[in-house]
Amino acid sequence: MKFEDLKTAFPDATLETWHVHPNGGGWVENTASVAETAYVGSEAVVSGSASVSGYSSICGKAQVSGNARISELACVYQESRVFGTARVFGTAQVYGNAMVYGKAMVFGDAMVYGKAMVFGGASPGRSGL
Repeated sequence: MKFEDLKTAFPDATLETWHVHPNGGGWVENTASVAETAYVGSEAVVSGSASVSGYSSICGKAQVSGNARISELACVYQESRVFGTARVFGTAQVYGNAMVYGKAMVFGDAMVYGKAMVFGGASPGRSGL
């Protein structure tokens, strides 16, 4: 994604407040935390106070924002979004146009996909939605 495209989604973005992640080339807001071992694909965005750690992958046009936490071997990809204080960890996957938000937790080998929404205090683990 070009910087001009990032500015369309985040009008206040500047080259001083965002950087390209070295592993994948995706955009990361300087207020977010992304481990060097994590992968942020060239069309993906991590913003706010979000954290991506371990060997997690954020791919496609996925967005992780707010205070969301992605960790271990979790994958967020395609056009999915994880935000709020949601957590995705283990080998869980969020993909398609799915959204995980609020205080939701997705873990184990759970898959959230299609147009599914997991929110509030929901905690699907070891199953698919």
